Amino acid sequence: MPLRHIRCNGFRVSLLAIAIGAAPAWAEEEAVERVEVIGQAASIDKALREQKSSDSIESVVHADGVGQLPDDNAAEALQRVPGLSVERDQGEGRFVSVRGIAPDLNSVTINGTLVPAPEGDRRAVALDVLPAELVQSLSVVKSLTPDMDANSLGGTIEVESLSAFDHDGLFYTFSSEASQDTNVDKTSPKFSGAFSNRFSLGDGVDNFGVAAAFSWQKRKFGSDNVETGGNWDFSGGDARLEEVEARDYQISRERTGFGLNFDYQPDDYSSYYLRTLYSKFKDTETRNAMGLEFADPQGSGQRGEAEGWRDLKSREDTQEIQSYVLGGERMIEQWTISAQAGYSQATEKDPGGIAGAKFVGDFDGVGFDGTSKPRLSVGSDFYNPNNFTLDEVEWEKVNGKDQEKNIRLDLARDYELAGNSAQVKFGGKVSRRDKTSDTETWVYDDFTGVSLADYQSGNVDYALGHYGNGISAGAIKGLIGGLDKAAFYDEEASRINDFDMREDINAAYLMHTLDVGDWRLIAGLRYEGTEFDAKGTGLRDGNYESIHSSNRYDHWLPGLHARYQLTPATALRAAWTNTVVRPTFGQLAPGFAIDGADASFGNPELKPLESMNLDFGIEHYMGRAGVASAFLFYKDLDNFIYSTDLAGSGEWLGFDEALTFENGGGARLYGLELAYSQKFDWLPEPWNGLLVGANLTLSKSDATYQGATGAKRHIDLPNQSDTVGNFMVGWESDRLNLRLAANYKSGYLLELGAIDDKAHDQYADDQLHVDFKAGYFLTPELQLTFEAQNITDESYYVYSGHRRYNAQYEEYGPTYKLGLTLTHF
Repeated sequence: MPLRHIRCNGFRVSLLAIAIGAAPAWAEEEAVERVEVIGQAASIDKALREQKSSDSIESVVHADGVGQLPDDNAAEALQRVPGLSVERDQGEGRFVSVRGIAPDLNSVTINGTLVPAPEGDRRAVALDVLPAELVQSLSVVKSLTPDMDANSLGGTIEVESLSAFDHDGLFYTFSSEASQDTNVDKTSPKFSGAFSNRFSLGDGVDNFGVAAAFSWQKRKFGSDNVETGGNWDFSGGDARLEEVEARDYQISRERTGFGLNFDYQPDDYSSYYLRTLYSKFKDTETRNAMGLEFADPQGSGQRGEAEGWRDLKSREDTQEIQSYVLGGERMIEQWTISAQAGYSQATEKDPGGIAGAKFVGDFDGVGFDGTSKPRLSVGSDFYNPNNFTLDEVEWEKVNGKDQEKNIRLDLARDYELAGNSAQVKFGGKVSRRDKTSDTETWVYDDFTGVSLADYQSGNVDYALGHYGNGISAGAIKGLIGGLDKAAFYDEEASRINDFDMREDINAAYLMHTLDVGDWRLIAGLRYEGTEFDAKGTGLRDGNYESIHSSNRYDHWLPGLHARYQLTPATALRAAWTNTVVRPTFGQLAPGFAIDGADASFGNPELKPLESMNLDFGIEHYMGRAGVASAFLFYKDLDNFIYSTDLAGSGEWLGFDEALTFENGGGARLYGLELAYSQKFDWLPEPWNGLLVGANLTLSKSDATYQGATGAKRHIDLPNQSDTVGNFMVGWESDRLNLRLAANYKSGYLLELGAIDDKAHDQYADDQLHVDFKAGYFLTPELQLTFEAQNITDESYYVYSGHRRYNAQYEEYGPTYKLGLTLTHF
């Protein structure tokens, strides 16, 4: 059987799923397989075996291991991997950062084909779109071999979906779950399941496999927020605030996922497969906000004049990902030929919603108290709706699409070189990507005497202070529905942010593998040629211009990997690799807006980021589910991209503001990864059920931030945390299994201020998330589970310059879940 199809038996299809613990002593003989397949130690052991045999420096989370952690999606599961952290949206893991490298600089593949990004301006894939139920395994490759796409600086996240050849014969599982969000005090349902079986075609026996999985969840949750946007005035030695806002979010998030896969293995020398995946992520969000903009900046405890506002945002955003991969492999004597064709598409659609409905009024004797979590200080007149009149209503419609098509061919020949096993491998890949973004905006204004009193909804449940009534979305829609839509069309906002970008990549590689004694050496060279084309619209002093820009560049990327087997259980690894990442689509956007002395624009001429990477480490495997490892890594980055203001230089000499993106000089990132996992099965009962895992990543970075006038300062790489760590302790007996997991990441630079204004750099504070899961077998095939997420009620806090000064504070509350899973092997 080809190596591609030698798989571990573990398979997980539900986050509640398939048991955490060992099979009960009272179970029938068939349950003995459950001990091997779905125990905590078994799932970790399978992942470690894959990690040990990999030619790359790689971390693996096996699918049944995902099910043992209280994680809702693929992003949250990956936060447990050494060197990885997640960016959260409304408390849920969303984007994944690898070794301190921002999510846009890493890549994600599903079954070997690139996953495009639903968001119009990003390359980063929001992995909360992908329900973990559809995942067979997750791996993070941190040192790329030449036969892999070179489009990541931190690592490539590989998602593998399920296959019928993961099991012997019939397999099925069904799960149901109810979760309680403490912030909104609402219960949310979830259902998932999977099926796989093998069939005999022709003269073969069990040579055709069908596997299917589905997941549906509708989660109702929310958050409470207070933010300043970092609008502090630090002149004169006092910290004074220009504006402050309180927000309440009510969200309904619906996830639907489905996967259907086919495998055909007619003999021991060939295999063919079709992988399909569909995922839909629908967010319905209502955000009520109120705030103050002070006539003059004022400090905490001071009172003065301000414009007050009440604002509503009500929209429905739907993101979809589709992926189809057709491939096969054939062994002909010493040759192995493999080919794959992939098509993937990501879309983002908002059919039209309220981007903002703002009522304003003037107030005196108002202010705020506190600087890290400021509270509005207002009188009763602020809660009188007759004191607010409608300023404007913004209606927005979004339609974005990202498509990627590719064809790949690989040929490998095994032979002997001076009595040593060797392989030469070569191949190529053609990729065609097309990303479009289309936004339409209408701004309804010139309202006269329209009072908030006629457009109120019920009381807003805001945990950070008194709020009062919200704004009715239905009433606002009824108001603008009777107006002439064409008269309020905002042509500027609707045209200059639209674009159509094409990115064609042609790649080829040559790679050689040689086994000499205890050494495995891999050397190779990869070529990637990129052709980029962008179309958009610019606005210059009221006149629209069509923009067409193109760029072409080539990269030759050598690589060298070495693995030395010190002992059967201990290996040294080293790698020298070179990678390249294209700028984000937002940075490359061709549109611009020039209005008098103010300008903002993208930069289609940006150079791609390049990185030379060094990795060195040691792995020691200790029996079942046991490993201790340490890795050093170093990355030397060129063409670092940053936002800048070019006003006062070159063609922008007479401008007050000229905001764009530029390539900088170099940046450096270096660090240490430590990992440990151990099952203490040699201890006497009950301690023989104990399982402990921990990992720690320590890193440092240095980048040069340069202004238009030539001024420079050294900064950390944005989104890079100096410390990322995980700790897990689990215990399993015949019926009961428990697992407590903690994830920590230190604070990091989120957003840069001006070159000479460190005080307005924004930093995200450190976070510690603690989650718990327990499972109990009611019968050999039926398990009851309980989960508690964010049990310490960790908040999200961003500050400006110093931790005392708020930019954003948001809290979510814990979530509790109860589930039931039926599984048959």
